[in-house]
Amino acid sequence: MRDTRESRLLLVLLIAIAFALITVDIRGGEDSPVDGARQAAATVFGPIQNGVATAVDPVGNAIGAVRDSGERHDRITELERENAELKTRLGSDDRNRGRARELDRLLRTAGAGQYRVKAAEVIAIGAAQGFSWTVTVDVGSRDGIKRDMTVINGDGLVGRVTTVGPGTATVLLASDPRFTVGTRMEKSDELGFATGQGDRPLAVQLLNGKSKVKKGDRMVTFGSQASRPFVPGVPIGEVVRVDPLGGDLTRTVHVRPYVGFSRLDIVGVVVGAPGSDPRDSVLPAKPKVKPVPTVTVTVTPSATGDIQQQGGDTGTVPGQDTAQGTDPNAVPAAPDAADPARNPVPDPGPTDAAPPPGRPADQTDQQR
Repeated sequence: MRDTRESRLLLVLLIAIAFALITVDIRGGEDSPVDGARQAAATVFGPIQNGVATAVDPVGNAIGAVRDSGERHDRITELERENAELKTRLGSDDRNRGRARELDRLLRTAGAGQYRVKAAEVIAIGAAQGFSWTVTVDVGSRDGIKRDMTVINGDGLVGRVTTVGPGTATVLLASDPRFTVGTRMEKSDELGFATGQGDRPLAVQLLNGKSKVKKGDRMVTFGSQASRPFVPGVPIGEVVRVDPLGGDLTRTVHVRPYVGFSRLDIVGVVVGAPGSDPRDSVLPAKPKVKPVPTVTVTVTPSATGDIQQQGGDTGTVPGQDTAQGTDPNAVPAAPDAADPARNPVPDPGPTDAAPPPGRPADQTDQQR
């Protein structure tokens, strides 16, 4: 429509009529004169409005869902973050408890050997290429760490310090083929040298080729001059195999180390040696072995003369007569007179009776 004077007048007139109808409707209340027109309009336009609402409502719902989905996504993200933090906290608590146990065992071992140690954490593992077995710990020269110091944990010997930096140090593990340590057998005091063999047991050359050693025997470090690089008495491991004697001056045994080199976490660098050799006092206590019961057979004569055997775990030699058995020095029991089978009549033997009739008398009889 063009903007003319007539169109403006028409617009003003329509607005005036609309205000007039609104005023009449409000003042009329329930008896409003336009109520009939309103009902007619509702009858005509009601179905149209329902159809439009049916078509438009899914779109509105979709828009609301999109708006709400953003809020839900934010809430889910927040919940996932809280869950991850909780898992991290729980995991760290479990790890802290495990590390606390390792530290406690380390301190017990150090206390048994009277070693003064600096606790450290393994923060890196060296490449195992070429059988190089090393780890890096988070202590260095600022903590008083020096080259050729003994490294232990709660189980025993870990290795020795080879390189020292301001805040870190490199430890050569006892499993490395370049690693060698002097050893001493428990109780027998046989001396030798242990060499690492990677993930296999340590090879120990005993200086005495005729030394008596068996599977299960244990050994500790012999110690070095001025306790560098090794302090004495640190548990190394136990013998798992003994090579047969070959007439050599030395004897080779294979020792399984106490330390698990693939799961190191908390270790201790020995910064102070003990005042005296702890000998075998640092070795763990041996488990108690229950004695195996022996089967005993008790021999008991029965009333019919048969021998009955009764088993028992009394520790005596099987088949040996016991207090319930027979005694070779005992007097035989009197025969049972009521039983003819067990009390046969003895043979009277030859007598001096007269010969039967028809038998000639012998020379003795004639002389009589």
